[in-house]
Amino acid sequence: MLKAYRYRIYPNKEQEEFFIKTFGACRFVWNKMLEEKLGYLNRKEKIPRITPAKYKKEYPFLKDVDSLALANIQLQNEKAFRDYFKNSKCFKLPKFKKKKNKQSYTTNNVNNSMKIDFENELVFLPKIKSGIKTVFHRTFIGKIKSATITKTKTEKYFVSILVEIEQQSNLQQPQDKICGIDLGLKNFAIITNEKGQITKIDSPKYLHRAEKRLKRQQRQLSKKQKGSKNKERQRVRLAKLHEYIINARNDFLHKLSSTIIRENQTIVVENLNVKGLSQTNLSKNILDNSLRKFLTYLNYKAQWHNRTIIVADRFYQSSKTCSVCGSINHKLTLKDRIWICEKCGTYHDRDINASVNLMLYGIKQVGMEQPEFTPVDYALTAERDLSRSTSYHRMKQEAYTSIGGR
Repeated sequence: MLKAYRYRIYPNKEQEEFFIKTFGACRFVWNKMLEEKLGYLNRKEKIPRITPAKYKKEYPFLKDVDSLALANIQLQNEKAFRDYFKNSKCFKLPKFKKKKNKQSYTTNNVNNSMKIDFENELVFLPKIKSGIKTVFHRTFIGKIKSATITKTKTEKYFVSILVEIEQQSNLQQPQDKICGIDLGLKNFAIITNEKGQITKIDSPKYLHRAEKRLKRQQRQLSKKQKGSKNKERQRVRLAKLHEYIINARNDFLHKLSSTIIRENQTIVVENLNVKGLSQTNLSKNILDNSLRKFLTYLNYKAQWHNRTIIVADRFYQSSKTCSVCGSINHKLTLKDRIWICEKCGTYHDRDINASVNLMLYGIKQVGMEQPEFTPVDYALTAERDLSRSTSYHRMKQEAYTSIGGR
């Protein structure tokens, strides 16, 4: 199994110069290859295979950088064109790289050219004579395959080491535990397990909470003179704020996904159309929650620890289906957060009912026995929380009137 470990590195001036040269050389080779291939494409000719060695005679500075990094640029360029020709609707033509974009390069471990010294906190890479000072927050045992060096917009350097390790889990295997997860906006997630325990996870809204500071920093950046040192300092301040938002969101998603994986053997989620939702009026909230990234974390952590992920069909009516009697409320709209079943009279919180239905869906898929709890008691808990709301009493009265005053 392949696993990546990301560490912060602190290169000296000589190492930093080498990184900057390699970033520039990789960007140069990518743009030259792309320019040449687009020319063949516009002339409707067959695109030949182009290697970085073709440019080394004309541009000798390419010989000073890691040749494996340039070879990986060739592979990335070829993959980008293959994806475009295979599915042009999902993949667009490759674009030219700019200096302002993400700066990184990938090198491979050939003939043990990469070494890790955990005791002295050093990383040894090809073409670098001395080790790079590194902060190791965790260690690993396995065969190093490749390493990716990245420079962020806040002038920080990181190395991501890809390691081939044996697949093993240090987590205890929970006995027949299953949960259903309903993802939303007001609540990031509502989790229901087979014991009837319901957990509400509030949306962290990191972007929403930092929006005023972002606008202020962006206004100050727009007022700075182009090319001045003050503009560069302000750009770094803005980049640090964006970096904080990303790191805080990723920390929340990692901790929540790890907790769910640790406590459950089977996890049932919805097949959300995140791309479609991101094109609606709720796009800012959808993207702020990073629902797709959360599902990605769940998937690969489930593979690491031998857990099962069940994805319910996108058109499965988890919110409209009564979790008690199974009847479907076709009149339910997105505005209806609470509703009462016309057949059995059960009061439902929309999101809790969806999470219960997803859990029951997973139980049927794995062939487990039906749990003995009734979600009515837990729905009544949510009802008591809303008991002081006048709008709630009006909605409940309308619901009871619509079913004949039950």
